[in-house]
Amino acid sequence: MTGGGVMGAQIAQVFATHGHTVRVHDLTEDRLAAARERILDGRFGLRASVARGKISEEASRGAQDRLTYVTDLAAACDGVDLVQEAVPEDMGLKVRVFRELDRVSPPGAVLLSNTAGLSVAALAYATDRPGQVFGWHWFQPCAAMRCAELVVHDAVTPEAHRLTVEVAESCGRRVVTVNDQPLAWGFVANRINAAVRREADMIVAEGVATPEQVDAIMKDALRWPMGPFEMRGAAALG
Repeated sequence: MTGGGVMGAQIAQVFATHGHTVRVHDLTEDRLAAARERILDGRFGLRASVARGKISEEASRGAQDRLTYVTDLAAACDGVDLVQEAVPEDMGLKVRVFRELDRVSPPGAVLLSNTAGLSVAALAYATDRPGQVFGWHWFQPCAAMRCAELVVHDAVTPEAHRLTVEVAESCGRRVVTVNDQPLAWGFVANRINAAVRREADMIVAEGVATPEQVDAIMKDALRWPMGPFEMRGAAALG
């Protein structure tokens, strides 16, 4: 797991909770300490999960035992089958990260990006193993959101896809595999969500309805669990 920020820490927690050995990589010890704190004491962290009865105390201890934290990328990738990336959403940064992952990871390792909408084909072809590089887009909070949006391109090998599906399903995820679209940001969920947000903002700006009315109509008429403005607020809270 490279990138121990909000998303990276949550993803590492899911992997570890479901029995996978995880090395969390970030650039400094301070960042790793913050990742460890998120995993243990975050809003959806291990201790909160125990308190809500989602996992047992024993499962929490087991997950903690399966997590290690390292600043050396080569050490983090030594002998791994799968690498999940969750660095900031900047194409230049991600390309540099994937080139380095390609250099230090075992030849058979699958390299996955958590990008929310950047071209996974562009990331793949920045490496010498494009068939083993594609997207696994996670949703927050990762411990609760079961969808695994896998984003593939034409070069992805069946073996790489199959391994990723197996890992995702072992973590209790519901896998949906979609195709990369380099000319449009967002894949499926984020493209639709962005369109909804634009229309909701326009409706309020035009004086058609208040944010509260928009949310109420979407929940009552279309049976959404949350309205678009409520979702935006929840996302901001992390």
